Amino acid sequence: MTEYFAAILVPEETVVSNVNGKKRRIKKKFFPGYVLLKMIMNDKTWHLVKDTDKIQSNKDLITDQQAEEAFKTILKWIGEDPNREGLLETPKRVIKAFKEYFKGYNQDPIKDLKKTFGDVDGYDDMVVEKNITFESHCEHHMAPIIGIAHVAYIPHEKVVGLSKLARVVEAYSRRLQTQERLTMEIANTIFKGLKAHGAAVSIDAVHHCMTSRGIKKHEATTVTNYFTGMFKESHNLQNRFLQYIGQK
Repeated sequence: MTEYFAAILVPEETVVSNVNGKKRRIKKKFFPGYVLLKMIMNDKTWHLVKDTDKIQSNKDLITDQQAEEAFKTILKWIGEDPNREGLLETPKRVIKAFKEYFKGYNQDPIKDLKKTFGDVDGYDDMVVEKNITFESHCEHHMAPIIGIAHVAYIPHEKVVGLSKLARVVEAYSRRLQTQERLTMEIANTIFKGLKAHGAAVSIDAVHHCMTSRGIKKHEATTVTNYFTGMFKESHNLQNRFLQYIGQK
């Protein structure tokens, strides 16, 4: 992991202090309690830093009360009175809901794939899990994305519990997303996390930023497919996967 970290800094300055009538030059930290990291940000490095004992992220420094005050400002901006009876508890309820909507930022999908099973009698064909429902939010308007994910992989010696595939979908969907990136993140994580021969993901979703605002096309859905490994190399495997999930 060292290749992802360029520098670890504790900024200091030298100051002159009067101690018992004598001037002394001492070093003081610019930002007491903080360590600055220059790093490449990805899922692995984020969770490595976040899970380190006594380390807090910038996100952790924002309190629930501060978030609630920010939402009160939004209520005022839309023309509401946050102090009227029906809205007194709304900021608190919204923050509680947001913790659920975006809990994926506190989840490491790779961890869900570490528990595998080798006693599968040499099974080496496709494993497909269909119709995994999910809810996400688009990063452009924070509007809901409601959809279904289909996931497949070709195991290399070991398989993973089926619920873990759904957990990977859940972890990535519970973040601000684009459907294209969501599809790729799920496929790449399963492919790399299981050291699989290949992975395939298809997502069919409704975007409320398109159905509830803007152009308002209520029947529109979006389909994205992504293939890795053997799936990427073989049109036959792609076709089999698409047939299994009902796209062909």
